Amino acid sequence: MKKTTDLLLFIVLLLGLVLGGCQPVTPTPIPTQGGVLNLYGDDPITLDPAVSGDGTSHSYITQIFGGLVRLGDNLEPVPDIARDWQVSADGKTYTFNLRQDVRFHDGKEVKAADFKFSWERACNPATRSMTAATYLGDIVGVREVVSGKAKEINGVKVTGDYTLEVTIDAPKSYFLSKLTYPTSYVVDRNNVGSANWWQKPNGTGAFKLTQYQKEQMIVLERNSAYHGKVADVDSVVFQILSGVPMNLYETGEIDVAGVYADYIDRVTDKAGPFAQQLYMSPELSFQYIGFDCTKAPFDDVKIRQAFTMAVDKEKLTKITFRNLVETAYGILPPGIPGYNKELAGQKFDVQKAKELIASSKYGSVAKLPPITITTSGWGGNVSSALEAIVNEWRVNLGVEVTIRQIDPQRFLYHLQEEKDEMYMTGWIADYPHPQDFLDILFHSGVDNNYGEYSNTEVDKLLDKAAVEPDSATSLKLYQQAEQMMVNDAACLPLMFGQNYILVKPYVKGYQPNAMGIAELNKVSIEKQ
Repeated sequence: MKKTTDLLLFIVLLLGLVLGGCQPVTPTPIPTQGGVLNLYGDDPITLDPAVSGDGTSHSYITQIFGGLVRLGDNLEPVPDIARDWQVSADGKTYTFNLRQDVRFHDGKEVKAADFKFSWERACNPATRSMTAATYLGDIVGVREVVSGKAKEINGVKVTGDYTLEVTIDAPKSYFLSKLTYPTSYVVDRNNVGSANWWQKPNGTGAFKLTQYQKEQMIVLERNSAYHGKVADVDSVVFQILSGVPMNLYETGEIDVAGVYADYIDRVTDKAGPFAQQLYMSPELSFQYIGFDCTKAPFDDVKIRQAFTMAVDKEKLTKITFRNLVETAYGILPPGIPGYNKELAGQKFDVQKAKELIASSKYGSVAKLPPITITTSGWGGNVSSALEAIVNEWRVNLGVEVTIRQIDPQRFLYHLQEEKDEMYMTGWIADYPHPQDFLDILFHSGVDNNYGEYSNTEVDKLLDKAAVEPDSATSLKLYQQAEQMMVNDAACLPLMFGQNYILVKPYVKGYQPNAMGIAELNKVSIEKQ
């Protein structure tokens, strides 16, 4: 899902791989409503939908809040608070008809004006949202509000208590998908006044936040008045950083566990207790190393290409990640529309990498300036993957790269100011569309283009693909743009993720989608 960079969740998926399944029990369990679902969790950075840009925060926000639309089982936008909608003949104006049975958790009715307020709040510079321009920016007037030139979004009109008219700047096939992102969720204007209001949020979602103890526990309770599928479980309790997930799972303290790669042999042992509980599902995620294309030495495309070719990604996948991820040579992950099996990636070639450095404007590694790579984490505990990559540059190119680690919150929300010559990050899809990777991460001038890569021909292809009405033609344009980015070494693609989960046999319906988010109102607990 989504985000500034959903890096925290991405790291969990790659380094603390989540796993799941079903195991027969005796006697046959009887499905019953109620019970407590116990999960492992991390502290959210924020629960403010307008501000959140990371996967950990989104995993809670999507349970507590809601928007006009949500992603359905097929990852297509489906109605949520909007009952239905109509689109004008020119594809630019959407008229949303709201349900009349939606209430905030305190019982107050949700109306169209609440959405206009919520979106204008998100776009207000005082809110300091780093996602509003990205996910609401297609709406006419949003950029004027984000820049402080206006207070109202003139492309959003309340035409009735339950009718909202939204005009965008051009017809775009992914616009509704963007509205599934938390930035567009509705908030209660009477709830958002204080700095820490989100610790006691008045949302509209399937669960209410009833308890939050930092570094200890988060408790979500069922919203019996929810307008959608009312949760079967009474509550969901997240144990926050309370131990090793696998150990907690074994002792029955949590029902779903993240499993580090070190445990993979144990959980796949067919003679062991976990094999029948282990499943894998696709994850539309991508980990990469970004280059600051405005700063020496990565202002030279040949240096970017050389650093890309000097990393043996196949070996990294096999040894460091035990083949639990897929090696990436492009940007679009398998399973997303527009994925190109024929894409020509920058392959491992040390000799070619050395030749590129020699033919660059720097001439040799001796003339390269000092290089530092920024990464996220605490206490100097650098990932084994990054250590391996830095060693490859040292051995294959003779280049020493310094690792600088910063606090995850600072990394996720202030990478633009914090980045060094390189940075290691990840992205999980907000919605299954190539625009969510190629345009949002690499178009010139966009917020998430931290490396400031810029190619006018690529921009033209992306802009043309965005408004192309024929899907097949649009996808071909995105593929052309991706190939150009790969040729330019806009980044160093590393790997595409997979989603693994271990789930207790008595827990049914726990299934993260391709963005790594599970709809907890669809989970039930079977008791004997």
